[in-house]
Amino acid sequence: MSGEEAAPTKKKRKGTKDERLKRSQILLDVTRRCASLANIQDVWKELVGMTSYELDCDRSTLFLNDNETNELFSFVAQGNLTREIRILNDSGIAGHVFQTGQSMLSDDPYEDPLFNREVDQRTGYTTRNIACVPVITMAGEKIGVMQTLNKRVGEFNEADLDLLEQMTTQAAVVLQGLQHFEQIDKIRQKENAFLKLMSDINSEFELSRMLMRVVQEITGMLTSERATIFMFDQSSGTLFSRVSAGGEINEIRFPSHLGIAGEVFTSGKSMNIPHAYADLRFNPSFDKQTGFFTRSILCVPIVNNDNETIGVTQVLNKKGGVFSYEDEQRLKAFTAQISISLQNSKLFDDVQRIKNYNESMLQSMSNGVLTVDPKGDVVTCNAAALNIWGTGEGDLIGKNLRDLVGEEEQWVLEQIEQVKKENHPQLITDTAFTLLGTSKTVNLTLMPLVAAEEDKELGSMIMFEDISSEKRMKSTMSRYMDPVIAAQMMDGDAHEVLGGVSAEATVMFTDVRGFTTITEEYGAQGTVSFLNDYFSLMVDCITKEGGMLDKFIGDAIMACFGLPIPHEDDPDRAMRASIGMIQTLWGWNQARLDKGLKTVDMGIGLNTDMVVSGNIGSPKRMDYTLIGDGVNLAARLESACKSYAARILVSDSTVQKLKGTYRMRAADLVVVKGKTQPVKIYEVLDYHDQVSFPNLMDVVNLFNDGIEAYQVANWDKAIERFNHCLKLNPTDQLSQIYVDRCEFLKSNPPEKEWDGVWVMTSK
Repeated sequence: MSGEEAAPTKKKRKGTKDERLKRSQILLDVTRRCASLANIQDVWKELVGMTSYELDCDRSTLFLNDNETNELFSFVAQGNLTREIRILNDSGIAGHVFQTGQSMLSDDPYEDPLFNREVDQRTGYTTRNIACVPVITMAGEKIGVMQTLNKRVGEFNEADLDLLEQMTTQAAVVLQGLQHFEQIDKIRQKENAFLKLMSDINSEFELSRMLMRVVQEITGMLTSERATIFMFDQSSGTLFSRVSAGGEINEIRFPSHLGIAGEVFTSGKSMNIPHAYADLRFNPSFDKQTGFFTRSILCVPIVNNDNETIGVTQVLNKKGGVFSYEDEQRLKAFTAQISISLQNSKLFDDVQRIKNYNESMLQSMSNGVLTVDPKGDVVTCNAAALNIWGTGEGDLIGKNLRDLVGEEEQWVLEQIEQVKKENHPQLITDTAFTLLGTSKTVNLTLMPLVAAEEDKELGSMIMFEDISSEKRMKSTMSRYMDPVIAAQMMDGDAHEVLGGVSAEATVMFTDVRGFTTITEEYGAQGTVSFLNDYFSLMVDCITKEGGMLDKFIGDAIMACFGLPIPHEDDPDRAMRASIGMIQTLWGWNQARLDKGLKTVDMGIGLNTDMVVSGNIGSPKRMDYTLIGDGVNLAARLESACKSYAARILVSDSTVQKLKGTYRMRAADLVVVKGKTQPVKIYEVLDYHDQVSFPNLMDVVNLFNDGIEAYQVANWDKAIERFNHCLKLNPTDQLSQIYVDRCEFLKSNPPEKEWDGVWVMTSK
């Protein structure tokens, strides 16, 4: 460890003969005891203990200088301070002594402007007096500082200072020698580990395992907290990593020009950042997401033999300081050695990923697929092919297609040869085909397989689409009824489905608002086109939640959740579908506005009850539908949306069965047309955002208070609550309706005792 030349010190006192003999004995003890120790930590402890004893003080601290960081550091000190301390080598009394090379005494440190109170503040220790000397080798080289604190009796004097200087000088040679030895040993260990690592890396092809091993070694080699290797994906223009030391194996991707890693990748130049948050190029969002705190960064490019940058290596948080120039050079050398292995592993990974993708795509196809080589032997087959022909892989793979097809299907072999000759696919529809003695009616597609070099033949692919009578009938029936019902009928449950079933279900009715204007302006063709677009969007929302479309009634939709297949959360499915329909309609309206077209609104009614489902009609014309009071109430609620200026109204029976939480408010206790018993209804508001309905939850709470006052005929309180709602959201039409209703009831009190029930006179 290099240092600075010491400044001349003042003349030392000679002392008496006995004192000189005693001092000589002390210095011999320092030399003997320090020289007998094998590592620097033990010398550190021994020297601190001896100085504390000989100077009769509370504690001593030995600071050595770190030339790379210009810091004084200590690993061991007496007392309760056992962790590492680092201070700048020009800070405080210790820094002053190191810089000047002159010893000093301080009898009142807190009055000394050089004294650094930071350590005392961290440890709670009180410093009364200090003796501090530079640690100087026989060659006059400064390598650190020895500091003693709080002499137990009296104050430190010049004799103490002189003794401390001589003791540290005696130990300096041993300290410096051990430092050099440890540095050499660390270098040797690093080189051995590096050679072993390179041997392991060169034998690994799987990218994820290779990256994991590499980042583990880099983390240890540079004594850092975390390391990440980002490889460049040319197809997407991104940098990606699949493993990060200290974290889970997750793929991270980002554009190859962003952040510190992106800067290094695009420039091809290394970056050593000692303080990450002080650098504007650093993106702290990753720290916020992971909870990790980045202090220092070392990032170098990974360059292949063609001088192309194929990725970057990023190392974070050097333990005990910042990354040095030596760290940077070691990392560059390391990445240069592993670049070829990384590139080979990435190529292997790309090939494996493409292979897995192709196999996954093949297995997920609903049509059967066989591939044969140029000789006609079957190479691959997917699950659908095995299912169609009712066989296993062992019966097909490796067998010649000529032996697998029937005598009457030898024409297929001729067609395959023709396809290979013309290098053009051929589709043969609705044909009988026999394989392994099993006949099927299929659509047959024959395709040539050609390598990137077009003159190299790989074989052929045969694709089967099963169009047996059951499949064709199901496809035909699905055009005229719900696909779920058609599937149940084809599976043998037709009598149960069509004969009549009574079950609990959530019924939905919807209707378009403003449809009359559309029909008047658009004419017949425009109206039909409008309805087709509208119904396509709405039906998608229904089927997405597992609902069954019952029928279209003009511009209205009738749907059901819970029939023919019930779910545990059918009311929630109906609720989510309704909310999705409103939000989808708003998006569609915006698109229509952008094109200069008119917009529409809609109303939705939901009710959960027992309903009867079945095939109803005459022998010549029947229709699968739902009937019952529950159906009628859902229709009445949809109509009531107009009276309550609402988009979604649901009955209490639906609300009571909801498992999820939705933003809604009690709209009324009402007797609908055709009923005698009141029904509690709710307005659903969950499709709103802060823009479409400001202060929504505040309005809901005030509105519910207003409803409670309204139901007990407290008209003034109710009016005050509803008016407050209007102040928070002036567009809340339902609050205005209740203000008007309360004003009317206040001026025209009900003849009978008020029960809070409102009777509707129209549908």
